[in-house]
Amino acid sequence: MKKIFIPAALLILASCAEQKEEVTQSPVAAFNAEGKTAVAYTTADSTQLRLTATDTLSFKEMGQPVETQVCVFVDPTKTFQDYFGIGAALTDAAAETFYKMPKDKQQEILKAFFDKQSGIGYTVGRTNINSCDFSSDTYNYVSDSAKDLTSFNIDHDRKYKIPFIKEAIAAAGGKLTMFASPWSPPAWMKTNNDMLHGGKLKPEFYDSWALYYTKFIKDYEKEGIPIWGISVQNEPMATQRWESCIYSAEEERDFLKKSLGPTMEKEGLKDRKIIVWDHNRDLVYQRAETYFDDPEAAKYIWGLGFHWYESWSGGTEMYDNLKRVHEAWPDKNILFTEGCAESFDSTKFNAWALGERYGRSMINDFNNGMVGFTDWNIILDQTGGPNHVGNFCFAPIHADTRTGQLIYTNAYYYIGHFSKFIQPGAKRIISSPSRSQLLTTAFKNNDGSVVVVVMNQGNIDTPFFIWINGKAAEAKARPHSMNTYVIK
Repeated sequence: MKKIFIPAALLILASCAEQKEEVTQSPVAAFNAEGKTAVAYTTADSTQLRLTATDTLSFKEMGQPVETQVCVFVDPTKTFQDYFGIGAALTDAAAETFYKMPKDKQQEILKAFFDKQSGIGYTVGRTNINSCDFSSDTYNYVSDSAKDLTSFNIDHDRKYKIPFIKEAIAAAGGKLTMFASPWSPPAWMKTNNDMLHGGKLKPEFYDSWALYYTKFIKDYEKEGIPIWGISVQNEPMATQRWESCIYSAEEERDFLKKSLGPTMEKEGLKDRKIIVWDHNRDLVYQRAETYFDDPEAAKYIWGLGFHWYESWSGGTEMYDNLKRVHEAWPDKNILFTEGCAESFDSTKFNAWALGERYGRSMINDFNNGMVGFTDWNIILDQTGGPNHVGNFCFAPIHADTRTGQLIYTNAYYYIGHFSKFIQPGAKRIISSPSRSQLLTTAFKNNDGSVVVVVMNQGNIDTPFFIWINGKAAEAKARPHSMNTYVIK
C-alpha cells in the first residue's frame, strides 16, 4: 500500500467574520473586472498539484462569447445566502487518535486544519453529547436515574476530547464555532432501555433530557469551550446498532417547543442556536414543513441540518430537496452537519473519488441554499477508527498510530478549495458553466474579493473563460481537478 505524505500548502487565508442570518437576493453595485487579476489554485489527479498556486490570470475585454468558447459566467451583483463556515467533527475517535501521535505530528494536524496561513482554515466544529459510534466505549454523563440530573459530570471527556477541542480552538486563532449533537439519551430515559438500537425518548423524561443539553453546554463552557449551538438529535430516523434514538417529525417538533426550547431559555441559553433534523436529504422537506409551519416550534429554530447518506442504497444525492426547503423558508439556515466516505478500505487512501464526492456535494449544496459544511471525523487512525461497533470510515487525514505518519487523502484538498478562501459572512453569487463537465459555485467576500470554485469531473483538459460582465480571463481545468480562482 502506497501512502501519500503531503503537508498542507501555504496559501493566503481569509479572516473569520460573523455570519449574518438573513438571506437576500437583491442586486448590488456593478462589478468591474477590468484590470483585475485572479490567482488560480489547483488540485489535480495524476499530478503533484495539491492546493497549488498555478497561475495568475488577467481579465480582458471579451464581449459576447460564441458557442465553441467554454465559459463560467460569474455575476457578483446577484447575491444569495450568507456563508457560515466549514469545519469537521471533533469526536472521541479523533481526539484519541490525535493523542496517540508524536507531538510534532499533533502540531501538523492542528495547522493543517485550523491555521489561517499554513492550513485550510476551518472555522466550525461539531462534537458529540454522550457517546456515538466513533467512541471507544458507550457512556453518558450521569451515574443514576435521578430526573434532576444531580450526578451529571463530564469527567469522561476530560481525558481526550476536551483537551483536543481546546487545542483546536487555539490553533484556529482563539475562536471556533462549536455545536454539539446527541446520538442517544441515557438508556433509562428510553423505551428500549438501551443507548443503542434506536428506541425513543420517554415523554416523562422530556424535561430531564432538555436539562441535560443545558448542563452539557454550561460544563463545557466552564472548561473554556464556548458552545454556539446544538442539534436536537443525530439522525432521528435511523435505528442503528450504535447509539441512536428515533423521533417522528411531530415528536421532534413537540419535544423542541414544549421542553427543549423553553428549558434553554429558562437556563439562560436563549442565544444558543438550535438545529433540527440532522439527517439525510431524502425526508428533508417533510421534516422542514412540520417544524417551520408551527410558529411555536419555529421560533426556537436557527436552521436545519442535513447529511448525505441517502445515497447508501445505490441512489444519488438528492440536491433538489434542499432547494425546495430553501425556496419555501428562505429565512431558515441549511447547514451540512455530517458526511464521510463509508466502507473503509485502507488500500483506497489514494482513491480520487474520495475528494470528488466532497467537491460535487459541496458545490451543488451551496448552489441550493446551504450556508456551511461540517465534515464527519476530522481525523481517524489507519483502521478508520477507533469505533466501538466496527463502523469504520474515511477521514480527510488518517494518522498511522503505528508509524507516526500522516496520510493526506485528496478530500482534504478538495474541502480546502472552499474553506481556505471563502470568508465567513461572504455572500454566494452566481457562477454558471456552459459545459456539463464543469461544476461551479462562487462567493463574494466582505473584503471585496471574489472566489470562484470550478471542478472538472471529466476526463479531458477543459480550457475556459471566467466571464464577468464583458470581461474574461482565460483558464484551464485539468482532468479530474478542483480549481479555485481568487479575484482581487
